[in-house]
Amino acid sequence: MSDSVVLEFFAEHDLELPPKALSRNLNRHGYDIGYSTVRLRVRKLAENGMLEKDDDGYYELTEKGRLWLDDELSAADLEGNEE
Repeated sequence: MSDSVVLEFFAEHDLELPPKALSRNLNRHGYDIGYSTVRLRVRKLAENGMLEKDDDGYYELTEKGRLWLDDELSAADLEGNEE
């Protein structure tokens, strides 16, 4: 599964979801992906600033994630922002 699938799902549906609900909804929309994979990917996307996790464990797309989807950020832009 591509991280873009996760980002695009959040962008298209304008949702805040925990990993379990995201996994179920991705499967409902035709993506064959397990919960453990979704959990790992959203965690990594949050570490990279593409998703934001709130105190209740819900994730949402960030402005950086939107810019990536709109091809306004390059891989070099992302590498330059890592700490």
